[in-house]
Amino acid sequence: MIRVQAVAPDTLGAALDLIPGTELLAVNDRDLEDFLDWEFLTAEDRFVLRARLPSGEELEYDVERPEGLPMGVTLEAPRIRRCANHCDFCFVDGNPEGLREALYIRDDDYRLSFRYGNFATLTNLKPWDNARIVEYHLSPLYVSVHATDPVVRRWLLRNPEAPEIVSQLRWFAERGIAFHTQVVLVPGVNDGPRLRRTLADLYGLGPAVLSVSVVPVALTEFSKHRLVRQPTRDECRSALSAVDDCAVRAMAERGIPWCFGADDLYLQADLPLPPAEWYGDFEQRENGVGAVRYLQRQIGEAHEALAAAEWAGKRIGVITGTAMAPLLPQVVADLATATGARFEILAVENTLFGSSVTTAGLLPGQAVLAALQGRGDLDLALLPAESVNDDLLFMDDVAAHDLAAQLPMPVRLSHDFADALAAHAVPS
Repeated sequence: MIRVQAVAPDTLGAALDLIPGTELLAVNDRDLEDFLDWEFLTAEDRFVLRARLPSGEELEYDVERPEGLPMGVTLEAPRIRRCANHCDFCFVDGNPEGLREALYIRDDDYRLSFRYGNFATLTNLKPWDNARIVEYHLSPLYVSVHATDPVVRRWLLRNPEAPEIVSQLRWFAERGIAFHTQVVLVPGVNDGPRLRRTLADLYGLGPAVLSVSVVPVALTEFSKHRLVRQPTRDECRSALSAVDDCAVRAMAERGIPWCFGADDLYLQADLPLPPAEWYGDFEQRENGVGAVRYLQRQIGEAHEALAAAEWAGKRIGVITGTAMAPLLPQVVADLATATGARFEILAVENTLFGSSVTTAGLLPGQAVLAALQGRGDLDLALLPAESVNDDLLFMDDVAAHDLAAQLPMPVRLSHDFADALAAHAVPS
């Protein structure tokens, strides 16, 4: 069952007098299960909608949709399909106690994979799901493979019933579905020859596998350290050797690298990052692949707008995690050239998850507050936008506006610096 949360004015939903709380039951006599059904089935020029008003009255609408007129209906959040795996390296299981309930949800939902680029294992698909993915052409999907050896993958997922992933992906590929894939590198389990087999198997599936990323496992202070550990520098270098060998082959045969190491893998291996051109369209940037080079590209493209902004001589603090801090000097050097401002990188240790969690996106508000509270010498502080959710809450439930009210300088949330510093930028 899906229910209306809000309706935008001057839209088809408003013209139909749909109101919050209305249950959307069926389109063309096909029951609506979730937002996918709603979006795909109402995309037609004409359709019949059956709905139940909050009063309990059922109505049927014969809808003729004018070209370009949006439905304008926001649905209540869907029920998330939970993960049936029990990975030793699951980050959700590494959360401390006392966080908001949503942070303990282990999702494994192909719908969120298609919509938001969330990685899913595809271990909980039923025949109905398979048919639906093909019918709606939910492509590309983002898939956590980890290993193509069935025994190793089931061990990693702690799921003896996990289907054989290569056959599963091949079935979808034959029906026009493409994938971005990832391997979370767990030392002693899916590295070495097993990693090379995984990369070869995925490459053998042909162009349906659009990319594969290799990401070092991330553990919190509360993770199952007795069962899984961080890779060493040499293990990261060995993994990058396998990545490079695969990428060289892909460049020769397909004209694209295809196989990528996450920025953090290069950092832990103490090796330089590839150039920006290596990452193409940065399709796995949200997975930490090419994030630094993406920032540099964004700054370069916004150079004129940055130069036009009035930042010359200003002191700007850049909040980041300890992983990105060693890589940011090359980024802020470009910013300083463009703006004339002086930048200071403020590497903040994660006081919520522990020092082993180094990504900026998981910084707690209290740690950011502690880093900035006494810095009256700064004219502006830039905070990583990915460290807050849609409600502008940090992981520890500190609200961005409450944090800003306690600081001696203005703050702006930023994804790529240019969005906060260019002449046209709107202050957060």
